[in-house]
Amino acid sequence: MMKIFIIGNLGYVGPILVNHLASLKKYQLYGYDIGYFLGNEITKNYKSYDTYLYCQYFGDVRKFDPELLNDIDSVIYLAAISNDPMGKAFELPTYEINQNSAYRIACYAKERGVKRFLFASSCSVYGSADDSPRNENSELNPLTAYAKSKINAENLLKELADDNFQITCFRFATACGFSPRLRLDLVLNDFIVSAYVNKKIEILSNGKPWRPLIHVKDMSRAMEWGLIRKKEEGGNFLVCNTGSNEWNYQVLELAEAVRRFLPDTEISVNLDAPPDKRSYKVDFSLFKKLAGEYYPKVDLEQTIKEFLVNLENFEFNIKDFRNSQFIRLNTLNMLIKNNQLNQNLEII
Repeated sequence: MMKIFIIGNLGYVGPILVNHLASLKKYQLYGYDIGYFLGNEITKNYKSYDTYLYCQYFGDVRKFDPELLNDIDSVIYLAAISNDPMGKAFELPTYEINQNSAYRIACYAKERGVKRFLFASSCSVYGSADDSPRNENSELNPLTAYAKSKINAENLLKELADDNFQITCFRFATACGFSPRLRLDLVLNDFIVSAYVNKKIEILSNGKPWRPLIHVKDMSRAMEWGLIRKKEEGGNFLVCNTGSNEWNYQVLELAEAVRRFLPDTEISVNLDAPPDKRSYKVDFSLFKKLAGEYYPKVDLEQTIKEFLVNLENFEFNIKDFRNSQFIRLNTLNMLIKNNQLNQNLEII
């Protein structure tokens, strides 16, 4: 049975990925996480997901013990300071965790005979672009510490790839969808909850910026492909936009899609807002060509419907959710305020 080591498994994507890989019944799964967001579960039975792991390690990727990778077949690196507001507030840890630690741990993995390294990168590396879809050869224009850390990590990892160490960098579209460890600082998730609890969606821009999206379930299926992809499917080192051409939406379109399920929702657009520079369409044709059956299957309507069912099941009613633990930056600030973390996001 192949041994898979998932770094950053206790965040938003991790529970869905662990559940998916465990369902295949061919992997022994190990988790490693610092535990920033352990208290962010929305489900009452979340712990059942953790039972799929053979072993859960706790630790800081900046102080990673390379011995943990002995006899491991593949590493999946999800650990990250995972959005622009957090990257702005904690720029140094963003580079240390997203970039330097990813590279260092990949070096450890290669030294210990690990065969595959999967890295969760981001389409945000395209930053500001015109309306023509960005492909993997397009000019990069990262605007934030988060985006810059991802492209820097890709460039460092490229040096390590060879016939014995395959690296796949998934430039994921913006994540969305329900997870037991919920995040509401993601555009579609925010719109759904805002409409559900407040009957209102406030768009801070003019509604025209483009956002490619991907459901967390389809992110997990993409990583399943990364664990088995053949050399002829992208070579020893692959950077691949990961999402669906059908999921390039303007922000206003997303709000209107939510309103179709919750017709009483009021949508407000800030027509006087300065242009949002983070606007890009993305071409996912390479992923479709290489990954075939692993191309995204979940559509926008399914995502919204599933999310609303879960909000109802868990009786979600936090009207001021943007000041809640479901916003990642709030959680980090709370941990600092409670003297559990220092300003470098190290456990005290």
